[in-house]
Amino acid sequence: MTLLAGRVAVVTGASRGIGLAVARRLQAEGAQVARLARTLRAGWHDGFLDLPCDLTEPTDLEHAVTQLAGQLGAPDLVVNNAGGFLLASLEETSITQFDDQIAINLRAPFLVARALIPRMREAGRGQHIAIGSIADHQAFPGNAGYAAAKHGLRGLHDVLRAECRGTGVRCTLVSPGPVDTALWNHVDVQAAGIMPREAMLRPEDVADAVAFVATRPPHVEVDWLRLGPA
Repeated sequence: MTLLAGRVAVVTGASRGIGLAVARRLQAEGAQVARLARTLRAGWHDGFLDLPCDLTEPTDLEHAVTQLAGQLGAPDLVVNNAGGFLLASLEETSITQFDDQIAINLRAPFLVARALIPRMREAGRGQHIAIGSIADHQAFPGNAGYAAAKHGLRGLHDVLRAECRGTGVRCTLVSPGPVDTALWNHVDVQAAGIMPREAMLRPEDVADAVAFVATRPPHVEVDWLRLGPA
């Protein structure tokens, strides 16, 4: 019997990269998985319930949550993964770019948590797993917008954990180091002083970490899990 059989999982940003790897890993553990992302086509595909959604738009998210409730019910597990990356110095970061980083890396996870955590609290069980970054606790040049948003996500996680204590809902922040995904396609990692892509983590490594957290027994809460390249 798979460890997550009968559980409903929601994964945001699940059309590619880390989110897709997480969705596949949770499905392999027996979970019924709903994937949320802007580029998905609505309906059931490869065993996933796909819900196209711009997570920065509350009305979009409300519609997706209504569809989720009608088809799968309340979630048992929410993986708040959707995000975006910007590599630019402070003076090279425009106000629009900064706002975009806050929108996708902080505002969207806040909206997802606000929409779904109350449903888990009502059920008296569930897990909220936020995908952070090494940049949520360590400073790097060129990360003004990205790090500000990811530090904010870390703060949001801490508050959610405090507010959910004693409700049966557990909250975890997973903070991976560099992961080899399409986010790096337009970055000259050598010129930027970043490790080669072949040395980075793989999306499946993060998915394994999420599966580890998701399959802990109910009396175990993993507050913060860091992982990085060896």
